[in-house]
Amino acid sequence: MNLLAWLREQLRPVIGQYTDDIASYLAMVQPARDHRFGDYQANFCMPLARTLGRKPHELAREIVSKLVASEALMPPEVAGPGFINFRFRSDFLARQVRTLAGDERLGVPPVSTPRRWVIDFSSPNVAKPMHVGHLRSTILGDALTRLLRFLGHEVITDNHLGDWGTQFGMLLYGYKHFRDEQALQKDPVREMARLYVLVRQKIREAGGSEDEEEEAANPVAEACRKETARLHAGDPENLRLWHMMMPWCLTELQPIYQRLDIHFDYTLGESFYQPMLPAVVEDLLQKGIATYSEGAVVVFLNDREPPALIRKRDGAYTYMTTDLATIRYRVEQFQPHAILYVVDARQTLHFKQLFAIARRWGWDRVQLEHIAFGAVLGADHRPIKTREGGAVELAQLLDEAVRRARSVVDANSPHLPEAQRAVIAEAVGIGAVKYADLSQNRTSDYVFNWDKMLAMDGNTAAYMQYAYARVQSVFRKGEIDIAALRLQLPDITLETQEERHLALMLLRFPEALENAAAEFKPHFITAYLWDLATAYSGFYQTCPILRAEPARRASRLLLCDATARIIQRGLELLGIRTVEQM
Repeated sequence: MNLLAWLREQLRPVIGQYTDDIASYLAMVQPARDHRFGDYQANFCMPLARTLGRKPHELAREIVSKLVASEALMPPEVAGPGFINFRFRSDFLARQVRTLAGDERLGVPPVSTPRRWVIDFSSPNVAKPMHVGHLRSTILGDALTRLLRFLGHEVITDNHLGDWGTQFGMLLYGYKHFRDEQALQKDPVREMARLYVLVRQKIREAGGSEDEEEEAANPVAEACRKETARLHAGDPENLRLWHMMMPWCLTELQPIYQRLDIHFDYTLGESFYQPMLPAVVEDLLQKGIATYSEGAVVVFLNDREPPALIRKRDGAYTYMTTDLATIRYRVEQFQPHAILYVVDARQTLHFKQLFAIARRWGWDRVQLEHIAFGAVLGADHRPIKTREGGAVELAQLLDEAVRRARSVVDANSPHLPEAQRAVIAEAVGIGAVKYADLSQNRTSDYVFNWDKMLAMDGNTAAYMQYAYARVQSVFRKGEIDIAALRLQLPDITLETQEERHLALMLLRFPEALENAAAEFKPHFITAYLWDLATAYSGFYQTCPILRAEPARRASRLLLCDATARIIQRGLELLGIRTVEQM
């Protein structure tokens, strides 16, 4: 049961007597910040009173008087200038938690109207190993996929690889002029990475950037551009080299995704759409959406922004062309209700233009969303920029996370067998990296800090994993048959404030998932898990479990089990594994 949704529905007919903008005022009903004053609080009376020319406190009392009495709620209280505080009856909460404990979905019903989503995430350039800059898109996209699927939606995931663009022109140029044949035979991916960085350096030394519109001003950038153009034109040698390089690139990616437990339904790179690009440009020209400008094909959107480049003067296509072809393909093949692009905020202008052109083109019945996110910052609080050649490779970062986690596991659980500690360290290390990212508001930058992410206290994956393991230790110590407990479903009694607060937090699980899905922000889930784990800690410290008398013992054991299951499910939705011991 979603307590907040239920409460808002009780208020809906009453608020409807004062305004037609019911949804805006219902959104002002939120969990109380201090549970001493209630479970939920409504603060809509102040803005509503201003609209009506009424006194807020008087209006609040009037609204309370019109609410239908319910066995679920204590009489609401009006406080301060017009806040309405709501508190659920403890026996009602107890019955709801017992129902939750007997539900495989832990009180979260599937959505009433499922949608079909396409989620575009990760999408690395395959000409070089994945690095820390790919971290946020990969982790955020996977978490949103897991969340939407759990809520009952159909999700199609697509890893739109960069396997055909400018980076390959640079790689082809580097291969032809600077390759080390011995290094290439030993580790081709590493040699390609070296060539990629070297060519970027050559471009800078020549006095420019490969992103400049006038590449001719930079001879190295111009040479790379020509290699790209030859590839796109079907040059046999460049195509041969491209086919030789692609298996190396793909082989390098898969172990990373397997380690992160991330899977894709489709991996359709830029090269897949290459044959479709001429038709895209011709259709845009025919419909008057695109036009010629100084030999190039562009789309003018407004007077404030530069036009979107669809085809260059030399006939080469752009990312915009490929992305337009991708939208058409996805809409025609998958018929989605929405397409999400999990890409960093620096690409905001690109997606603004892309979506505007797509709507003009006729693809206006599908929801197009740019799920923008901030940068991962180093210790110096500066973005880790891939173009400087100094980004940490993702495989190395994960190795370091597991190595550090192993130190934590060895210090806390030296009695466990070696193999078990290795498994725990892998789960804790990978989980720490994911949780550190997902616990941030995705629109914000965050500082990558090893000590914080592996801490055994605070809002970290390690702490959540420990909270789950602590429940399992209670069951082991008491030799509890968990399956029998769930089958029996003993009555819940909430005799202490700590028991009641834990029950309330358990019932807020659906709210957390609904908020995370509505705003595409997994940090709502991590914030909830932190609140739940904190409530469980208070319960654990003050309420004897195994030493309680039989009825109370059974009730508290069921509260423990529900807590562990929700923590486990919440972490699973974030792509993080739990462990039985830590």
